[in-house]
Amino acid sequence: MAQRLATEYVKATMKLSEPQMHQFLRMTEDGRLHHRVKVLDNGCQEVVLGDVSGEEVHFPFDRIEGFYICELSCRLVNLHLTNVVRKLFVTFKGDGVVHRIYKGFTMTYVYAQGTVRKIVEKTGENTRVIYEYKNTLLELQHLFQARDVEREINRVYAEIDSLLDTRKDATADQLHQIDETLARHQKRLFELEAY
Repeated sequence: MAQRLATEYVKATMKLSEPQMHQFLRMTEDGRLHHRVKVLDNGCQEVVLGDVSGEEVHFPFDRIEGFYICELSCRLVNLHLTNVVRKLFVTFKGDGVVHRIYKGFTMTYVYAQGTVRKIVEKTGENTRVIYEYKNTLLELQHLFQARDVEREINRVYAEIDSLLDTRKDATADQLHQIDETLARHQKRLFELEAY
C-alpha cells in the first residue's frame, strides 16, 4: 500500500455556529494534540492545533453574521494531525479540495458539505477520474420531465393536425379562429423545443 507523504487543503471552508464552535474545540482535545485560541483585534479567532511532534495547523475563523467561517489552506505531514483535521472537516461539513500526495501520484478529493463528490488520480501528466458523485434521483427527475415535454409536443402536433383537417372545410370566421389557435400552438412548440 502506498504511503502518504502529505495532505494539502486548498481553500477548504467550514461554517460553524456558536455551539458547533464549542464542539470543534472539544474535538481537538486529545492526549497527543494541544490547541490554543488566539483572539484577534477584529474579534476574529484563530485556533492553533498542534501535535506533540511540533507540527501545527492554523484555523482562522472570521465572525460573519453570527457564524464562524474558516478558510483553510495548509499542508500536513503528521498522520495523527492529518486524521484529526479530516474528521473536523467532515464533521463540520467542509467544502473544498484536498490533495493527498503519495510518491509518484496525487489523489485529489473534492468535498461539498463534508461529502466526497469527486476523486481524481494524477500521475505525472495523466489524470483519471476514480469516482464522481451522480445525483441519480435528480437525473431521473430530468428524464421524467423530458418525457412530459415530449408527450406535450406530441399532443400539440395532434391538435395542429386536427385543426389543419378542420381548416379545409372552414368558413371565413372559422378560418380566423383556427389560424389564431395554430399561431398559439406554434409559439408553444417553440417553447417546448427549448426544453
